[in-house]
Amino acid sequence: MKARELAVEGAFAFTPEVFHDDRGMFLSPHQEEAFTQALGRPLFPVAQCSYSVSRRGVVRGVHYTATPPGMAKYAYCTRGAALDVVVDTRVGSPTFGTWDSVVLDTRECQAVLLPTGVGHLFVALEDDTAVSYLLSTAYAAEREHALSPLDPALGLPIPDDITPVLSERDRAAPTLAEAERAGLLPRYADCRALDLSGARP
Repeated sequence: MKARELAVEGAFAFTPEVFHDDRGMFLSPHQEEAFTQALGRPLFPVAQCSYSVSRRGVVRGVHYTATPPGMAKYAYCTRGAALDVVVDTRVGSPTFGTWDSVVLDTRECQAVLLPTGVGHLFVALEDDTAVSYLLSTAYAAEREHALSPLDPALGLPIPDDITPVLSERDRAAPTLAEAERAGLLPRYADCRALDLSGARP
């Protein structure tokens, strides 16, 4: 499995070796040795596995979790294709406000590791796109926050041929600057400490 560090500090894209034959294909999207080599530590303890299915044009995000307790994610696509975007929402981070993107599909079978406190968005590029997530903490609606995926200051790379299909929550979400002024964003030092310790409150 190959690892590539993204423009957002602490975020990585992982590409596994895919074995094809006349029966189909086989791959291992979760490989602890690859995480340890790239991060200097194992992947976070997995508290929950979640799964979404979206039609073309659906935009989910930008979502992040209040820290503490925070949430790290590992996302990969099991059907269809998605443009996955990582947004640094951690106040004090050396890459605060920066984003990077990776195409997740069933051809290259890339996966994205999102450290604690960063925002996550994806755009479904095909109908019935399925994305699976490993989460470091259990989902709790009261701890989840959203930023506008259409924030002009962020300029996220939603493809021009996509008409975004947004939830009401995402449509009404604040911009990054508005969330920062309101004190809604996680602090980099808190997020980094959780990632390095592997501990969860």
